[in-house]
Amino acid sequence: MYFVYALWSETHDKIYVGFTSDLDKRLETHNKGKSKYTSRFRPWIRFFEESVNTKAEARKKEIYYKSGWGRRKLKLKLEEWQSGRMRQS
Repeated sequence: MYFVYALWSETHDKIYVGFTSDLDKRLETHNKGKSKYTSRFRPWIRFFEESVNTKAEARKKEIYYKSGWGRRKLKLKLEEWQSGRMRQS
């Protein structure tokens, strides 16, 4: 099983999209600065994940979420996630 995920950098207001077979390990890699692009915008918070069966499906979904329509969808999901987070505070 693979996961497509979206991370948010609260300090830089950036969204990063990727895919992995181990969500927790991948988030840790991003937050430890071991990924070239994401190291500049730490810390990262995972606000979205979607599971798929194959690596090919994960790559296809990743490409979609990096497209204009996919980015719009992720921005809406981020807003929903943030509003839920605000209610919990």
